[in-house]
Amino acid sequence: MANNQSVRRHLDVFTQGRIIGKLEEGRSVTSVAAELGIAHSIVSRLWRQFQTTGTAIRGFSSGRPRGTTPADDRYIVLQARRNRRQTAAEIARHTTQATGRPISRFTVARRLHGGGLFARCHVRCVPLTPAHRRRRSLWCREHRNWRDNEWGRVLFTDESRFSLSSDSHRILIWRERGSRNHPSNIIERDRYGGCGVLVWGGIMLGSRTDLQLFDAGAVNGTPLM
Repeated sequence: MANNQSVRRHLDVFTQGRIIGKLEEGRSVTSVAAELGIAHSIVSRLWRQFQTTGTAIRGFSSGRPRGTTPADDRYIVLQARRNRRQTAAEIARHTTQATGRPISRFTVARRLHGGGLFARCHVRCVPLTPAHRRRRSLWCREHRNWRDNEWGRVLFTDESRFSLSSDSHRILIWRERGSRNHPSNIIERDRYGGCGVLVWGGIMLGSRTDLQLFDAGAVNGTPLM
């Protein structure tokens, strides 16, 4: 009997809705409890809760209480969105100072996950100015009707720099899923610190150049000696 009472104290949302619906029709607590095989006291408490709060979603549960209030949760998410580079420990420290209650970084991480924010790396790119974008758009429009024989005389080149030192500046940000390429989640970078090599290469229709490696200097029109 004790086990049955324990099971009955944890009603699913559908059962709670059935109970409230029957009571709103004018049925008595006793008849509803007898029909569903649930203790009279549980149905009575559920009905009183609904009449007092307007909801019966929260059942009769036990366990450790939440360390944050809904207002705290909103504050935590707001802090992360205002400064996406803050760590969970920094947000926990700020929230503790604001509320006067100790809040751990693990709690902060759970609240941020609940708010749809997850720790991810920045997307890194080379910055383009408005003038760069205009010139690229103009170039594309001017060459959109070119034929294969015209493109066959064009060599496309590019260079990429590879750092030989470890990346000690790895920064995580809090962002929503699907927002990887949003401007607020991108770091524009065109300088690389530490030692590295520059790799240059070119492609054209049906052919390509050899890769050229430079451990110093820059790629320009000066002939190599």
